[in-house]
Amino acid sequence: MSKFIVIDGLDGSGKGTQSAILAEALKKEGKKVLQIEFPLYSSDSSLFVRKYLGGELGSRPEDTGAHAASAFFAMDRYVSYRTIWGKELEGDTIVIANRYTSANAVHQLSKLPREEWDEFLSWLWDFEFNKLGIPRADTFIYLEMTPDISMKLVNSRSEQTGQKKDIHELDKSHLEKSYAAALYASEKLGWKRIKCYRDGEPLSIEEIAALVREAAEV
Repeated sequence: MSKFIVIDGLDGSGKGTQSAILAEALKKEGKKVLQIEFPLYSSDSSLFVRKYLGGELGSRPEDTGAHAASAFFAMDRYVSYRTIWGKELEGDTIVIANRYTSANAVHQLSKLPREEWDEFLSWLWDFEFNKLGIPRADTFIYLEMTPDISMKLVNSRSEQTGQKKDIHELDKSHLEKSYAAALYASEKLGWKRIKCYRDGEPLSIEEIAALVREAAEV
């Protein structure tokens, strides 16, 4: 029987690293595993996401409304589900996603006033899982990093790799608002939230990996 696990978190939180570590550990146990990540930058399905994150629609995240931006990311998931990874869920594959609908429930929720948060989350879950028909994950794992730590990690990655920052990563205010949204959404939606820092510093990759492996329950 297949299982669908999502690992999400603020920028720089180690989502990609932890997804890869979990996948490798499960493969060594003889399990069939497929890793996916969103946005799928290599596909045309992410065109509008790339325009948004690249600043073509405005230099600030709030220049594009929460519902419009959510639709960009959701359609990228829909196309990839229909063309790449959907059939894997019909067998015994463990599918591990780096980001998913949970990212909209953080980065787009944060654009709205608090009194609209419940309504937006209801709309989002209905839009992606009912209207579009993409699958719900069995487990959402959220890697909690504070905005300050997240920003430091993003800056370090950019300096080491030369990777250009997107409009989310450039905006500390957006990260701070998204952190608050993440704490709210994780409680509201029942995600498994892992505190990935101690005394103002991130835990080691190995410490986080052990907590992720436990939360995955596979």
